[in-house]
Amino acid sequence: MATGSRTLWKGAITFGLVHIPVGLHTASIEQGVDFDWLDKRTMDPVGYKRINKKTGKEIDKDNIVKGVEYEDGKYVVISPDEIEAVYPRTTQTIEIQRFIDANEIPFVYLERPYYVAPINKGQKVYALLREVLIKSGKVGLAKVVIATKQHLAVLVPSGKALVLNLLRWGDEVKTLEGLDLPAAGVKGANVSAAEMKMAEQLVNDMSGKWEPEDFKDEFKHAVMKIVEKKVKAGDTETVIQPEEEAPEEASNVIDLTELLQRSLKGGGSAKTKAPAARKRSAKTATKTTAKSATKAKARKAPAKKTGAAARKAA
Repeated sequence: MATGSRTLWKGAITFGLVHIPVGLHTASIEQGVDFDWLDKRTMDPVGYKRINKKTGKEIDKDNIVKGVEYEDGKYVVISPDEIEAVYPRTTQTIEIQRFIDANEIPFVYLERPYYVAPINKGQKVYALLREVLIKSGKVGLAKVVIATKQHLAVLVPSGKALVLNLLRWGDEVKTLEGLDLPAAGVKGANVSAAEMKMAEQLVNDMSGKWEPEDFKDEFKHAVMKIVEKKVKAGDTETVIQPEEEAPEEASNVIDLTELLQRSLKGGGSAKTKAPAARKRSAKTATKTTAKSATKAKARKAPAKKTGAAARKAA
């Protein structure tokens, strides 16, 4: 299992007037082989090209507009100003909307996990949130903006850590309509008592503890054995990749007891209790994000990737 991952995002968890400075760390590793495209003549990374699919010719970025297909072959063109106006407000916060029972979220909604770790002396209030979630059996349903994209997410205690698991939005999960599923229940599915008993015995015989290291991507490991063999033989190439910049820091924490008392007096709603606090946090974080976005535009486009790597989310 990978450890010591770099901080991908820095901000804060907020609920009521409570503000917990945290950093996000990748909690998962993409399974599969990460193939990059390289120019075989120079071993330079092969980047993206803007190609007109009809003419096959490369076009200048100034001639590209963004369109949304609303019917087959019919598009609405959206201007940069229109897109900018509706971009999600970047606040650098994991803003908890409500606390819900941990078993209420179906697995089909879970998409991508991140470890959340305290920074800037936020350990105590981080621990308080973790322990109260464990004791109450609750999780925090939150909204967060990562790389200009807004996500619904759930904050879940896991051992000593809090895990932020990005969720699919409600309209991104298909209904069961149209699936030919058997009726619910043993009688409804026409399962006999003998069949049920044998199935239970088989499940018991095959039961064991959760040991993730017992299961590996066989294709990935086979390819990596080829890679290791070629490395030992000296059959390698050097590729220079563009450097990445470290994310910017954010915010401080104030007295926990005072914030909890003020939050309780406000009636328990994060939306009604903390507009001023969130406004101040948003103002600071928006400046930080604007600087980072300006720097990001100047960076060189990444190398073209295929397969699993091309589908990596931000």
